[in-house]
Amino acid sequence: MAKKTDKAIKKPAIITAKSEKFLEKYLNNPSPTGFEWEGQKIWLDYIKPYIDEYFVDTYGTTVGVINPKAEYKVVIEAHADEISYFVHYITSDGFIYLRRNGGSDHQIAPSKRVNIHTDKGMVKAVFGWPAIHTRLAGNETPPKLDNIFLDCGCDSKEEVEKLGIHVGCVVTYEDEFMILNKKNYVGRALDNRMGGFVIAEVARKLKENKVKLPFGLYIVNAVQEEIGLRGAEMIAERIQPDVAIVTDVCHDTSTPMIKKIEQGDLAIGKGPVLSYGPAVQNNLLKFAIDLANQEKIPFQRLAASRSTGTDTDAFAYSNAGVASMLISMPLRYMHTTVETCSKEDIENVIRLIYSIVTNLEDKQDFKYFS
Repeated sequence: MAKKTDKAIKKPAIITAKSEKFLEKYLNNPSPTGFEWEGQKIWLDYIKPYIDEYFVDTYGTTVGVINPKAEYKVVIEAHADEISYFVHYITSDGFIYLRRNGGSDHQIAPSKRVNIHTDKGMVKAVFGWPAIHTRLAGNETPPKLDNIFLDCGCDSKEEVEKLGIHVGCVVTYEDEFMILNKKNYVGRALDNRMGGFVIAEVARKLKENKVKLPFGLYIVNAVQEEIGLRGAEMIAERIQPDVAIVTDVCHDTSTPMIKKIEQGDLAIGKGPVLSYGPAVQNNLLKFAIDLANQEKIPFQRLAASRSTGTDTDAFAYSNAGVASMLISMPLRYMHTTVETCSKEDIENVIRLIYSIVTNLEDKQDFKYFS
């Protein structure tokens, strides 16, 4: 079992001013699916003082390792990518139509400011939309993927292309990080760079508290989750872990227009969410619940049905089966530019993962029976 100092036992993980500054920088940096590298560099620079070594795979999944020579391997994981768009079609008069890269919500697009990523640098644009005066009341056309468009101030396709814009350029929203009422974090891409922040903070706390782990800890920031868990699939095969603790976000269902009968009863500020489902290894889940109760960490429960829809599924069913679990952070307004979560929840997720990692034994067996 890992050796813990009295300081580690008595004090929960706390988000410091320095780590919150890192969080703001990390969230404000674009990290679209398939183009995550700048965000991965920021994340890796932050965790380097807290790890023994690191590696980056072919597609950009970044892994910090503590105690890399150990035979038994434990993963704590998040995904780094955010939803975005691709330039798909440029009209002769200079307007740009898009194709989704991940689950981008077309209904929030009108009037949003965006960045178009080109080899010549960032190009500013806006999602245009007909003024209210020009639309017919009672018979309005809603925003759809085939009618939302970008305006970058050009009058022709040729002028657009001179800016470096071409089919395949990626497009991200411009909205940036803020703190709401001193207790909630707001921004784009909290799904799931907030998870990347959490696992980085766990690494920091382990280093600061001089914890010596008896196993190898792999702090994994995976790519391409938003298009089918692809980064997790690749890195699970490379690491071949024994245990995987995955973080992601789930829906806060306490806001208007959400049906709790369908989505469950979850809210920000009430603690981490522990999921039940076939991909979740029950003995590992029980281990986490017992620790949460012991450490007085509040938590909520979610039934995930056939799949969790997260990187948990990729790890669980890899390498002839990996004991895996999912710890989620309740999130309001998912896949919008104002995703909102509770700072207190984030601290409690850090505390819970830290507690799990520091209480795991070397070669701990989570099998049902022998």
